[in-house]
Amino acid sequence: MIELLGYDFMRRALIAAVFTGLAAPAIGTFLVQRRLALLGDGLGHVALTGVALGLLTGVAPILTAVVVAGLGAVLIELLRMYGRTSADVALAMLFYGGIAGGVLLTNLADESANSLNSYLFGAITTVSDGDLVLVGALGVLVVVLSIGLSPQLFAVCQDEEHAKVSGVPVRLYSILIAVLAAVTITVAMRTVGLLLVSALMVVPVAASQQVTRSFRATHLAAMVVGLFAAVGGLVTSYEIETQPGPTIVLIALVIFGVASLVGAAARRRRPRRHPVDSA
Repeated sequence: MIELLGYDFMRRALIAAVFTGLAAPAIGTFLVQRRLALLGDGLGHVALTGVALGLLTGVAPILTAVVVAGLGAVLIELLRMYGRTSADVALAMLFYGGIAGGVLLTNLADESANSLNSYLFGAITTVSDGDLVLVGALGVLVVVLSIGLSPQLFAVCQDEEHAKVSGVPVRLYSILIAVLAAVTITVAMRTVGLLLVSALMVVPVAASQQVTRSFRATHLAAMVVGLFAAVGGLVTSYEIETQPGPTIVLIALVIFGVASLVGAAARRRRPRRHPVDSA
């Protein structure tokens, strides 16, 4: 570990991993609660179009990805609220449109498909100082808002109708959740890649649900799991010379497997409540 810190690119990579590991599960908890676990995949494909747009225009791809993915997030929420299109069909359109737009714009930019590889599968060791500043700022924004607005966001995810009756601006918070998911995807695309970012948003949450009994505990535990998976995956990938993105996701899946076993054992040991005898 000390050897890693001797390299500038690894120091930047570790800092980026910390922000990614915290931000992805922070907003992913609300997506899972809302049964929109695949939204990250859909927005990841839309962000691919944003990356290609950046390559075409010469603008930083992270910035264009934030804008395009954010617009896609707002669009899918508006379709869900006002349109007749179901959520799964809207997600499918994001999948296909994002890929098609990304490939088309990459061709127009005279770039090969290999130019997108660092964004599709992650290239955390190539993070520049400018990338790190942007990733850090966006990561802090996601974590602060997801924790600070946790009661309101939970109310919207748990029961929209009850939240409306209680005076919560459901439409506003619904769009906010989608936009924060889009921002998180752009934060994580250099770490785990656009094709795997959804896993880091969902798997730590699923792992935490195995061993926690409240939403708040799940939320905080998921961030801890995400942090451990991101940093642990980066260090492991350096030691065994593999790509960081897939290594991070596989470590998160291993944690999920262990948490499932621990949770199952704890539930078996938990005393059962016996009905009171009426006699």
